[in-house]
Amino acid sequence: MKTANELKRLLLKVDRLDSPLLQACQKDERKTVQALAKSCVKRIEREQMLARKFQEMSSFEKELRAKGELMIAGIDEAGRGPLAGPVVAGAVILPADFYLLGLNDSKQLSEKKRDEFYNYILENALSVGVGIVEAEEIDRINIYEATKVAMMKAIASLSNAPTYLLIDAMKLPVETEQMSLIKGDARSISIAAASVIAKVTRDRIMQDYADEFPVYHFERNMGYGTREHFEAIEEFGATRTHRMSFYPMSALEK
Repeated sequence: MKTANELKRLLLKVDRLDSPLLQACQKDERKTVQALAKSCVKRIEREQMLARKFQEMSSFEKELRAKGELMIAGIDEAGRGPLAGPVVAGAVILPADFYLLGLNDSKQLSEKKRDEFYNYILENALSVGVGIVEAEEIDRINIYEATKVAMMKAIASLSNAPTYLLIDAMKLPVETEQMSLIKGDARSISIAAASVIAKVTRDRIMQDYADEFPVYHFERNMGYGTREHFEAIEEFGATRTHRMSFYPMSALEK
């Protein structure tokens, strides 16, 4: 008879609910083994749920590839709402066999998982592009236009020219065929991958700004309008990375 520790190691490799080993563990009289079996069932059910979600999020890419579109770029942004820092866009072209269980809107992922996925995407995507528009330009042309500029910069930086664009809730003034998807980062794996690239890139920029301007604690708020951030603006004023067209900076100038 195998020990509970031996069964624990074996169950980690089980990926089917009809596994003879899993079924045997469920019938085992030892409570520790039954608990291991229950944990294994939960893990498998979660993985199956994530696999179904991934397949659902692959539907736009599959339909487009069936029509002959092989270079499909997903585009998304991070940082439209903060009071400070740039708006960053990501553009990602994935291969047809790309598979990353748990890929979703970057806001739904932990920082650790985002960093893990960021590295995986960089290693496995056909092409990754990033576009950055800083606060000064955001103030000059407004955040909506700045977001479009960041997205077009991201597309231009791709090493492979896309033949089709899947964009999160935005239309771009480019000749490439495109589709705008509301909540696209939760509906398309390409857009979700782009959201991870954009979010991680921007967070790392804000970490650098946190080192330069420590009193604003950008490492915690990423430029968003937290109480701590508002208090720092009131006490120390704005920095060159604050968006002066955004309240409360706009009020400081009056």
